[in-house]
Amino acid sequence: MDVLLEGEVTALVGEPLKVGETLPHFKLEDQNGEKVKTADLVGQLMLISVVPDLNTGTCTLQTRHFNQTVDQFEGIQFLTVSTNTVAEQRDWCAAEGVKNLRMLSDEQESFGYATKLYIPSQGFDARAVYIVDADGVVRYAQIVPEVSEEPDYDDALRVLRELQG
Repeated sequence: MDVLLEGEVTALVGEPLKVGETLPHFKLEDQNGEKVKTADLVGQLMLISVVPDLNTGTCTLQTRHFNQTVDQFEGIQFLTVSTNTVAEQRDWCAAEGVKNLRMLSDEQESFGYATKLYIPSQGFDARAVYIVDADGVVRYAQIVPEVSEEPDYDDALRVLRELQG
């Protein structure tokens, strides 16, 4: 699959996860430098916000938006995944006052390759929003066509509310 990066066609490593598919196996790192595997995340409804680089304006806007939304939902994990290092994520959260989301680093590119969101020519993951049920099945997938633009928050949150019941 291709996406646009500032208007230029850019290839992903494959076809990203689709609705109905099961979350693949991957490893991320949390803010304490601990490994987090797919199995550690399933068991609860979750929204996964994928951003290429927290140190850019659009990624900051997306992460702030979901950080401000968390309080509206009970019993749902809100995760942000980026290819930034754990230290970069920690520094960014401290500077931005982001405390409600669980930040996970894909510096090793395991998540990006497993979900097929990785952009090899750029060295980061494409912008996306996934909603995954407690069984690890993707119930919503939004791959943002232009990486430099924000996702459709309203659409993702509407589906999240529906799934929450």
